[in-house]
Amino acid sequence: MYAIVNISGKQFKAIEGARVRVPRQTGEAGAKVTFDNVLLVHDGSSTKIGAPTVKGATVTATVIDHGREKKILIYKKKRRKGYQRKNGHRQWFTEVEIQKIKATATKKKKPAKKADSKVGKEAKEEE
Repeated sequence: MYAIVNISGKQFKAIEGARVRVPRQTGEAGAKVTFDNVLLVHDGSSTKIGAPTVKGATVTATVIDHGREKKILIYKKKRRKGYQRKNGHRQWFTEVEIQKIKATATKKKKPAKKADSKVGKEAKEEE
């Protein structure tokens, strides 16, 4: 079973027991985090696709650690103008371990039968 989850504007594939590095989240190591912005759930035999999200589906994870990624260098240059800029940054991340994927099955309601109106019956009898 896996799910596609939108976390801080980025999409991640969540599999139970997997560790995923997501953008920085609040919570200390060991805290439980619940993500309810689930876009897709696949349980081996059927797939539920949300429009835009799957109703009632949640992904529960445990915060393992916070850290920073490797440094990313940004270099800008315009030729023949003497313009050169070098910059870089390290992005914060939170490593989480996916504990549980919950996809509740919502039952479809049967369409209500329309009651025949008296006006319709009277019109038919007159003809």
